[in-house]
Amino acid sequence: MQEMIDIYDRDRNHTGITIPREDAFLKEGQYMLYVLALIEDLSGRLLVTQRSLDKHWGAGWWEIPGGGVRSGETTLDALRREVPEEVGLTIADDLEPSPIYSYENVDLKRGDNYIVDFYHVRLDFSEEDVRLVDGEAIAFRLCTWDDICRLNEESTVLHFERIRQALEAEGTLH
Repeated sequence: MQEMIDIYDRDRNHTGITIPREDAFLKEGQYMLYVLALIEDLSGRLLVTQRSLDKHWGAGWWEIPGGGVRSGETTLDALRREVPEEVGLTIADDLEPSPIYSYENVDLKRGDNYIVDFYHVRLDFSEEDVRLVDGEAIAFRLCTWDDICRLNEESTVLHFERIRQALEAEGTLH
């Protein structure tokens, strides 16, 4: 079954266009939505995962959970779907997080225009609660910000600068 996405304008208004994700080559003024989750345990560590080695892009790199927003979803809906799919953790219905940071990417050459919402959620979980999905990630770590900085020096942490900007915007990183 094809994953369908809605196309938005820069102000996040639905354009009325819904297309299969694999057909997405977006023109100027067209955007798809993504969500990224900064998942923090009660000790203040953030969950990062290592991408599968067979990924066509960024194989073996470290990242935070997230993904594309499907047709009919809000970014919060996508957050509630993506986190359990990728790491087996649940964001309770009574938790109503708001995005702490957003940014837009425009790449007209590749038709890769998107808006990303970062959410920061604090959950009561342990390493034993994390369940990685085959084909998505091969490892995970719970990291302090200093650990993530070191990890980025040793390897690559996708969205590293955006993670830093999100935490700074929220006021949790000084």
